[in-house]
Amino acid sequence: MYDDKVDSFSLRTSITNYYFENGRRYHAYHAGAYWGPNDEKASDHLDIGHHVYSLLLHGKLYLAPIIENPQRVLDVGTDKPQALAYGQCLDFADTHPSACVIGTDLSPIQPTSVPPNLQFEIDDCEDEWLYQEDSFDMVHVRGLYGCVTDWDRFYEQALRHVMQHLKPGGYIEQVEQGVVPKSDDGSTDGTIFEKWGQISVEAGEAFGKTLLIGDLARTKMIEAGFVDVVEERFKCPIGAWPKDPHLKELGRYNYLQWEEGIEGWTMMLLTKILGWQRIEVEVYLAQMRQGLRNRNIHAYQEITIVYGRKPLPGEP
Repeated sequence: MYDDKVDSFSLRTSITNYYFENGRRYHAYHAGAYWGPNDEKASDHLDIGHHVYSLLLHGKLYLAPIIENPQRVLDVGTDKPQALAYGQCLDFADTHPSACVIGTDLSPIQPTSVPPNLQFEIDDCEDEWLYQEDSFDMVHVRGLYGCVTDWDRFYEQALRHVMQHLKPGGYIEQVEQGVVPKSDDGSTDGTIFEKWGQISVEAGEAFGKTLLIGDLARTKMIEAGFVDVVEERFKCPIGAWPKDPHLKELGRYNYLQWEEGIEGWTMMLLTKILGWQRIEVEVYLAQMRQGLRNRNIHAYQEITIVYGRKPLPGEP
């Protein structure tokens, strides 16, 4: 059913030989390719992140108008297994029992209980894709910001591989969160939020893997040959400052996601890439936490969702 060339959990025990740095655990497979830790703290934080996405989309798992009963779905290389990819794949498998759902990641995922139609595999989205042609009704991508070295090549692979592996009429959908906090009333100007955005962009560029892919995805998909490409952007509050009840709840959980996530988002990039000392990062994070708790700052981040369709035979 699955291509035996793709790494599975029963292979290479060395994959679980994690390495530790600055008090956090990181994956060993393609070590250094991804900036985020994969320890229990990261898992708990990413579980919150999955809930944020669920609230944002009012429980929807995707926006693409895929067929009613998809048979095969691929969740590509999110690098965030224990919660974000796992939560997405688990929910999709539960709500689409007809579908065989495959989730890929750099870290081994070994949940104790999964639906029979769900499988996780160890893989890197920048490597060659080894699945059969015309086999997926949907390819889902979430959270690849800062994970891909060459986005032109990635989308060329999307043309070559996703176009090969997607069935005609199948969809690719990509979800990315912005790393530059914004405000409509100027309350982030000159604050730690503005500094956060500047340093995050600088770190991503120095790492060679931009954190701004949400701004590029639509154009790249069109250039790759997908049709009916749609981009939707959402304002996700950071904090419970909105008056609207739904946005207030969303902001409350997103605040918690930031509070729990900022160390993992920055520690590796700032120490190994920008050359900061750990104590400098900790001071910076303390400043950011103060900013997060400032009710006079009405910050939000943009969540961008882009989806496109593989053309049908003979379709221009």
